[in-house]
Amino acid sequence: MANENNPNNNAPKKPRFSSWWIYGVVIAIIIGFQFFGGSSFSSTEKTTTSELQEFLRNGDISKIVIITNTRQAKVYLTEEAMKKDVHKGVAEKPLFPSTGLVPQYVLDYGDLQIFQNEITEIKKENNLDTIVEFDTESNVLGEIFLTLLPFALIIGIWIYLMRRMSGGAGGGAGGQIFNIGKSKAKLFDEKTDTRTSFKDVAGLEGAKEEVQEIVEFLKNPDKYTSLGGKIPKGALLVGPPGTGKTLLAKAVAGEAKVPFFSLSGSDFVEMFVGVGASRVRDLFKQAKDKSPAIIFIDEIDAIGRARGKNNFTGSNDERENTLNQLLTEMDGFGTNTNVIVLAATNRADVLDKALMRAGRFDRQIYVDLPDLNERKEIFEVHLRPIKTAETLDLDFLAKQTPGFSGADIANVCNEAALIAARKEKKAVTKQDFLDAVDRIVGGLEKKNKIITPDEKKTIAFHEAGHATVSWMLEHAAPLVKVTIVPRGQSLGAAWYLPEERLIVRPEQMFDEMCATMGGRAAEKVMFGKISTGALSDLEKVTKQARAMVTIYGLNDELGNITYYDSSGQNEYGFTKPYSEETAQKIDQEISKMIEKQYQRAIKLLEDNKDKLTELAERLLDKEVIFKDDLEKIFGQRPFEKEEEKLEPAE
Repeated sequence: MANENNPNNNAPKKPRFSSWWIYGVVIAIIIGFQFFGGSSFSSTEKTTTSELQEFLRNGDISKIVIITNTRQAKVYLTEEAMKKDVHKGVAEKPLFPSTGLVPQYVLDYGDLQIFQNEITEIKKENNLDTIVEFDTESNVLGEIFLTLLPFALIIGIWIYLMRRMSGGAGGGAGGQIFNIGKSKAKLFDEKTDTRTSFKDVAGLEGAKEEVQEIVEFLKNPDKYTSLGGKIPKGALLVGPPGTGKTLLAKAVAGEAKVPFFSLSGSDFVEMFVGVGASRVRDLFKQAKDKSPAIIFIDEIDAIGRARGKNNFTGSNDERENTLNQLLTEMDGFGTNTNVIVLAATNRADVLDKALMRAGRFDRQIYVDLPDLNERKEIFEVHLRPIKTAETLDLDFLAKQTPGFSGADIANVCNEAALIAARKEKKAVTKQDFLDAVDRIVGGLEKKNKIITPDEKKTIAFHEAGHATVSWMLEHAAPLVKVTIVPRGQSLGAAWYLPEERLIVRPEQMFDEMCATMGGRAAEKVMFGKISTGALSDLEKVTKQARAMVTIYGLNDELGNITYYDSSGQNEYGFTKPYSEETAQKIDQEISKMIEKQYQRAIKLLEDNKDKLTELAERLLDKEVIFKDDLEKIFGQRPFEKEEEKLEPAE
């Protein structure tokens, strides 16, 4: 029998602690206060001021005791009055011997002076000898209760918190009082239902290959160790937000047949000193006990920031202690066996150098934004649950979403389904996906926004200026559509499909700057004055020009020099890494670049003023125009024939 094999089963179990008795004691005190701590006449019949005056005129009252601190009055009847029928019920009430003489009535009065004057006046009018006394009443039990109540509540809350943090019922078998130093990692193993696999991770071929190799190393270590190889200590997934770093880790949890511990970097940090380091020790202890195992720390920059930065107080830093313990556990004096650490961050530039060295994170896997083919694969994954009305051209959708991350593409698919449902459609169409892209890029349409005819005309020529200049330039992004319907914070917008370049040349950047300045240039050419509508355009070209001068060295004034720090750590402190004279040159060069492209845009628009006007009038009429409308007005786009001959690489 089970009891014979385990003698502990016959041992009497400790009574399970319950915090409800604390609340029961408090409630009992409150009830006792209500019954016994109240005034001695809490059960006495209450009367009103008008009734009191009537009783007084009839000579029924022998004494009135006015309690000044509680605004109450005790009323004592004469022996003759107690025999009257009007007071019969009151006279029959039992008295409490422990409280002495109990009044027959009690009333609450308002202003003391008015109440006293009314009684005095009635006594004079009726020549009464009713005794009027003044007294104060103290509630000893109530005061004791109010004094002890805060202490009782504090003790109760403290016991409750101790119970919540204690290890096991009644203190636990291990004798550990607090469980706060335990790791919060979630364990995935062969018993856990983890359905994510590498098939669910579209694109990211290089990253998947390296991560798959780690999984294979744990499954079949002899394949690598037979040649003298060693298992890597850790791999760091680095990349912009939404590119699939956490998803890749979920796939590792689903594919690996080893225990997988998952937690966030912020799970180590607590308000108590030493908790973070204790949790790191406990985490690695659990992983060693279940080795081979994988530990995944998401957003590791929460504890992995460079030490000694911004520590002006000089006090002990709990985060640094946690990081020191993590460094020791990953590759310290006592090395780990068959425990691999995976981590993810989009802030690799702020991580401590000791954390990034070989022997800790041996591999840094960069998870970049998906390219055209990878976006197509991601669409295939996210379109599986979507009910579409037609066979969608995934190449077309991938081309319409340059610069989108995997999370953005998932949002596009979801937004398209919501738009189709909003329009009472039975399935999602191609147009719904295009509307979803517009919604995410430009914001929600605001067709009911009040715009004067003069403002609408200015917006139309502004957007037509962008379209015209970009159509005339070789390296400007090809136009998709132009609209003057307000979206989000913009009053109008022009959609382009930028070419996905790995390197950018100065002439390409100049053409983009010129197209961006086309809106303000159109206002100058057509109206002879400019407006505030070009704010976002000016911000864009200023950042682009500053990058050309201070980062990429694409300028004539300063030459081949950069002030960019790839580590993200400003070693010059709060000072600029150049002199004031150089700063003036930078400002002059930026201004000269922008002004040159602005004048170039004005020249292009003046040469095509009639076509610009025709395009703006069509935009005012239709509110939304597409590439076909520009072809009807301007003809074939320059250099487009040569571009069409280029076949996409397989």
